[in-house]
Amino acid sequence: MDKPVVKPSAREEHERAIVAAAEFVFAEQAFGGATIAAIDARAGVPKPNVHYYFPTKERLYRAVVERVLTEWLAAAAAFDTSDDPAEALTSYIDAKMDLARAMPLGSKIWASEIMRGAPAIQDFLDTTLTQWVRSRERVVRRWIAEGKLKPIEPRVLLYMIWATTQQYANAAHEIATLEHGALSDEAFERAKRQVAETILSGVVVAKRGAQGRAVPIE
Repeated sequence: MDKPVVKPSAREEHERAIVAAAEFVFAEQAFGGATIAAIDARAGVPKPNVHYYFPTKERLYRAVVERVLTEWLAAAAAFDTSDDPAEALTSYIDAKMDLARAMPLGSKIWASEIMRGAPAIQDFLDTTLTQWVRSRERVVRRWIAEGKLKPIEPRVLLYMIWATTQQYANAAHEIATLEHGALSDEAFERAKRQVAETILSGVVVAKRGAQGRAVPIE
């Protein structure tokens, strides 16, 4: 029997509308230029509602940043479910690129915050992100010890993936200019495959066939 679909409550719907509006305004105006008045106008809710759910602009900004960070960290779930680094890394890269396309504003807000020295989210970097990176490092080092990955520095690998995948959000206008328009679904899928293949070819140890020859990474 199919499980009944649980509809979001009125509170959840209001919070989602406010966060989505705030994401747009923060991406366009940055934290300093954004106002609660602009956010509630875009969300289509009375100003008192915004203050009810998010008492301060800082609280709302953190909710926006936390949303994108949570999605990014969840994208690496395959690290915990697959013993094959090629499979796990491909899944992570695909998910990060899909998020770059689905949540470009969140990515831009994150990049802007980091470039300013992370004044509003340094505690996230010191706790949530640091702990997550350490957990991913342990997985990568295990793969290296098992002979599945070349002896690389795990953090350099993560930085490379972040920089490449987030380019498709942070530099979307630049890419669209060079490509004479936004990437089609087909072109985006080709880009995903090429990014994954390029990174994997540099870090994954090629499997050996029956004759001792290296088997290309698929």
